[in-house]
Amino acid sequence: MKLLQEGFEVVGLDNINDYYSPQLKYARLREAGIRKELIKWYQLVQSSASSRYRFVRMNLEDKQQLFSLFQSERFDYVINLAAQAGVRYSIENPDVYVQSNIIGFHYVLEACRYFPPRHLVHASSSSVYGANAKIPFLEEDKADSPMSLYAATKKGNELMAHAYSHLYNIPITCLRFFTVYGPWGRPDMAPMLFARAIHEGEPIQVFNNGDMERDFTFVGDIVEGVAQTMLAGFEQEPQYRVLNIGNGSPVNLMKFIEELEVSMGARAIKHFLPMQAGDVPRTWASRKNLEKITHYKPQVALSAGIREFARWYLEYSSQLAAFHA
Repeated sequence: MKLLQEGFEVVGLDNINDYYSPQLKYARLREAGIRKELIKWYQLVQSSASSRYRFVRMNLEDKQQLFSLFQSERFDYVINLAAQAGVRYSIENPDVYVQSNIIGFHYVLEACRYFPPRHLVHASSSSVYGANAKIPFLEEDKADSPMSLYAATKKGNELMAHAYSHLYNIPITCLRFFTVYGPWGRPDMAPMLFARAIHEGEPIQVFNNGDMERDFTFVGDIVEGVAQTMLAGFEQEPQYRVLNIGNGSPVNLMKFIEELEVSMGARAIKHFLPMQAGDVPRTWASRKNLEKITHYKPQVALSAGIREFARWYLEYSSQLAAFHA
């Protein structure tokens, strides 16, 4: 919606897989004016909410179809948010991460090679910092100790992007996202899991006995940062960069839960557990480089962001229950 408000024509792409409830994904699309019954594989659907938005259902791994889309649309900008997400899921289902995150992103790079945009913005992840104990995380820090296959594929994406930018002069920015939360978030992420459990009076799982910190970043701030990054040029060679995008202020997990309890109007039943495989105790973004390039500064404080998230969750709770069924 941000780009539409700025006057851009936008084509959205998703394969609507079942990693989590497709019904939630269809509900998001409905908010953007895309009706479920009109969605067909490889066919562009016009939004009823905006004449400048269209959507296509497609796998990134479908190279021929992806190239056909890039050839016909000749995109000025490409924002790649597509990936198989989830740290713990990557331990259980590694094959899908290679297919989506490595092969799929390779085809995005190939499409940008043959039909070059002004700028490719790619969603990387704070998970690439892995076992790095130095805080806050700086883009210049070593990131060669991934704690999960998901993190390894994201680091691999950055290296692939660097090679393509160097070889084919493609302007590319990889944004390392830090713990995004807010309305319409992923149901496998802690904020949604916590909200659902609190609302339904079920226990929440608190890993590492709550001794964890995350750089929680409200989705509205992420959207603003991505849009600003897309339009930010490169003053000199090379036309490749990696930037953190986060709040820059880590929050203890127990503090986050307390704020959510207040906004949900109910206490959480806490089930304390040890650290999970592939997880890290702390994330903290240095955002100085992103601020220097785009003047990005998060505007939404944690308490305000959680209130907005809780308000949305309670409003949509009946629908969300159906999505989980």
